[in-house]
Amino acid sequence: MKIDDLLRAYKPVWAIDHARALAEWDLEVNMPTEGASARGEALAHLTLIRREYLLRLKDLVEKFEGSGDLNDVEKGVIRVLKRELKYYTSIPPEILEELDRTTTKAAVVWREARRESNFEKFKPYLTKIVELERVIADKLGYEGHPYNALLDLYEEGFTVNDADEVFNKLLPNLKSILDKIRSEGRYPDKHPLEDVAYDVNVMKAVNEELLKILEMPVGTRFRMDVSAHPFTIGMSVNDVRITTRYEGKDFRATMFSVIHESGHAMYELMIDPNLEMTPVGRGVSMGVHESQSRFWENVIGRSREFVHIIYPLLRERLPFLKDYGEEDVYKYFNIVRPSLIRVDADEVTYNFHIALRYEIEKGLIAGKLDVSDLPSLWDDFMDRYLGVRPKNDAEGVLQDIHWSQGSFGYFPTYTLGNVIAGMIYAKLPELRDKVAGRRFSEIKEFLRDKVCRYGAIYSPKELLMRSFNDAYNPDYLLNYLREKYLG
Repeated sequence: MKIDDLLRAYKPVWAIDHARALAEWDLEVNMPTEGASARGEALAHLTLIRREYLLRLKDLVEKFEGSGDLNDVEKGVIRVLKRELKYYTSIPPEILEELDRTTTKAAVVWREARRESNFEKFKPYLTKIVELERVIADKLGYEGHPYNALLDLYEEGFTVNDADEVFNKLLPNLKSILDKIRSEGRYPDKHPLEDVAYDVNVMKAVNEELLKILEMPVGTRFRMDVSAHPFTIGMSVNDVRITTRYEGKDFRATMFSVIHESGHAMYELMIDPNLEMTPVGRGVSMGVHESQSRFWENVIGRSREFVHIIYPLLRERLPFLKDYGEEDVYKYFNIVRPSLIRVDADEVTYNFHIALRYEIEKGLIAGKLDVSDLPSLWDDFMDRYLGVRPKNDAEGVLQDIHWSQGSFGYFPTYTLGNVIAGMIYAKLPELRDKVAGRRFSEIKEFLRDKVCRYGAIYSPKELLMRSFNDAYNPDYLLNYLREKYLG
């Protein structure tokens, strides 16, 4: 490559990212709670070291940017590094250090506050995080709304105007679909299996079998553990890890978190190995990443074809299913109802949960909302969008880990993931036949060819236009939902 000098100089940055990923995975999976302070210091200093090494690349980036005649990979490397350099040159290091220290402690406090359903315990940390995120938005600069600066960190080029356009199209149409589903009664709004307890060890065995069905490379390039909030993290193209959680009842929750996180992991595992240790050897954006997880979780995992495959396994391992047939399990997996918890929400109502968080984040960053008002604001939004109100903070404002991590601008990418998953459903030939025939390798090959192998070579919108000739178009998702639930 013409930019080999730049890629060699980037290796220490990649190594720091690798070390940080391992430390962050350990924080969620293994670390005792009293280790939070030291881990925060370590992560803060790693961030400063990373910044120092990245800034050393500035002259090389400028040199190659102006050299011309770069191939697509090289152009992608320059684009990604320019974005990172903008971040580090715009934001003072003491702000980044303070954010790392605050969020590391906040993640631990959030777990305690959620367990106790006590927003007051978490409020000082969230207040500080919001203050820091406002500073970061100002330092990065923006046109229009200050939230645009944060949206762009997770979905390059995505703005409040784009998000408003997506939600303004989705919400009224989703409300119409939801009303029709509930009036026709073909899909239940509750199911007895939701209240049935399961043996955690048995369910762990079921999840391990699911990973085999999905052909995940367990033990060689992939592993699964347990954490308070399910997540995926990639150390490298040959070391990708997911977690799930076990709440003791309603077995579909842990099962679908495994399928969801496996979708994220597949993305990381199918990035072109030649991009390893380069700035483009990663997923292009959170929206595109989420499209992979939501596609596997919902379009495949909740389909009749997939239920037909896994029903014998479930019936064999879970004794309480002796009284439930395959159609019962399919309906249990596809309950449709307004509910309180985002991660358990069905396909039809899920995006209302994201719209709520989007409106709150937009207001917080603009300074129009106050952290102290969030519990009541949250409850009011839930009532307005879905007609339900949380009974406590754990069911409401404390249910997600993201704000404790400083991830403002992240939530809208969940809806983008659903939108893109709908597009993949429309574009992937003979999908139902492929699922029914367990031809998952063919599905993966399509996703590898259209999305995964490119890493971050192209911006998200450019990638989608190149592969699908469309981008953030909600019509595909709405058509999929109408076909499935109303067809």
